[in-house]
Amino acid sequence: MLDIAEELNRWVEQGRDFAVATVVATNGSSPRQPGAALAVDSDGTAIGSVSGGCVEGAVYDLCLQALEDGGDTVLERFGYSDEDAFAVGLTCGGIIDILVTPVRVDSPAREVFAAALATAACGDAAAVARTTDGPADVMGRALLVRPDGSYDGSLGGHPELDRTAVGEARAMLDAGRTGTVLIGEDGSRCCQPLTLLVESSVPAPRMIVFGAIDFASALVRVGKFLNYHVTVCDARPVFATAARFPEADEIVVDWPHRYLESAETDSRTVLCVLTHDAKFDVPLLELALRLPVAYIGAMGSRRTHEDRNKRLREVGVTELELTRLRSPIGLDLGARTPEETALSIAAEIVAARRGGSGVSLTGAHTPIHHEGPREPAGRIGSVA
Repeated sequence: MLDIAEELNRWVEQGRDFAVATVVATNGSSPRQPGAALAVDSDGTAIGSVSGGCVEGAVYDLCLQALEDGGDTVLERFGYSDEDAFAVGLTCGGIIDILVTPVRVDSPAREVFAAALATAACGDAAAVARTTDGPADVMGRALLVRPDGSYDGSLGGHPELDRTAVGEARAMLDAGRTGTVLIGEDGSRCCQPLTLLVESSVPAPRMIVFGAIDFASALVRVGKFLNYHVTVCDARPVFATAARFPEADEIVVDWPHRYLESAETDSRTVLCVLTHDAKFDVPLLELALRLPVAYIGAMGSRRTHEDRNKRLREVGVTELELTRLRSPIGLDLGARTPEETALSIAAEIVAARRGGSGVSLTGAHTPIHHEGPREPAGRIGSVA
């Protein structure tokens, strides 16, 4: 649901009734992961997606029906059928569970949903925990959990249950993850195990591009397309300008290593070093290779790479630290233009983030979707 927070927040502000269908569990190959949502308002307007098209029509009808009935939250399963070519199901052969929740103006959960959507739309960190499996009286109930542990809402009048759920949701939020958690019978305080879907909304991950060159301009555009918060840093003010990088979120004129010393980075941050100039690269990479970031790539020929590694060893960078450096940067696509090179770099970043091999899927026997660590597309965190 939080993956379409901006649009849904506008619906809330406009006082619209709507129903939201959210993927809560998947099995086998499936086009969307837990947290993906489709919402339909009372006029029939739809936003979002739960399957990339396979079951959108059926889920759309479920949302309209939920609004018409004004009933409770319902859980629906969609799978694949070899026997009936006209059956509603996933052509990819997977199974998805969809939670459909009506959110009317007078709905008890409206206040929690409104607060969660407003928080996510502003780019602030928050998690929503909803019951997807358990007693009927707690199905679909929601909690909004903040990083400091404060929360709004209730799962059904059990303070111990709320505290347990808040603890689980806060842990997921700290990791920027979206997925399901099981609260056992002892911890549920309602004599029955509960399954919660926890959706984490966190600020966009950072991409810092060092070197205000033409390749950087193309990489900025691709980085924004991948929903990164993109910063361009260069020590030369004549090149680091808003006119040259209109799509960058931030432009910094400073020596790269000096900026990185004070920059906020985390385990999702991507560092792309495009300067291929030793006086910039060496002090920058000496620092970068010791930071707990997701990706470090450096541009340059193989000769530049060998010379750079030699210089880094001379300043004390270890062989283990050097193994973190992606250089020459990008996957082998045969790229030549700035746009093709940016695509090559982005492809390597996605492969590193998702655990992909970077090889062609044609003729391969590897999974199309990997279950490795994932980052948010937009504000939604990754699947557990």
